[in-house]
Amino acid sequence: MAILDILHYPDPRLRTLAKPVATVDDGIRQLVKDMFETMYAAPGIGLAATQVDVHQRVLVLDVSEGRSQPLCLINPVIVAAEGSEQMEEGCLSVPDVFEAVERAERVVVHALDEKGNAIKVTAEGLLAVCIQHEIDHLDGRLFVDRLSALKRSRIRKKFDKQQRQVV
Repeated sequence: MAILDILHYPDPRLRTLAKPVATVDDGIRQLVKDMFETMYAAPGIGLAATQVDVHQRVLVLDVSEGRSQPLCLINPVIVAAEGSEQMEEGCLSVPDVFEAVERAERVVVHALDEKGNAIKVTAEGLLAVCIQHEIDHLDGRLFVDRLSALKRSRIRKKFDKQQRQVV
């Protein structure tokens, strides 16, 4: 297994639309293992393949306290969403930024697991938010895109300033 490099905002590769996985093979299973290792090391509760510069529809997450409920979703599709809630979100690709984002309170997702089996996940609360957040990544969207123009501008300026200081 390997810890992968996580892309950081405003890297344009984070805007890439991920392609569906045609076949869940050993390469995809290795990607999933590496993504879990990367997510846990970061530490985070979710990671989309787009964030590690792999543009396939794969995400991993584990919202449990003890890292005991790993979940892999390949080619996830939200088939039902209901309710609305605001929750503070952060992102491994947008470090040290936390903002309230409104999302569906409950979702039903169809996907494949790491063995290629079709699964259905019904989620609410933090798990539902995390799934929606990671699917956004696969669609080339970041949680900051769901914020007001003013907040987005402030965050962008902060990251632009950090990049100038590194160079």
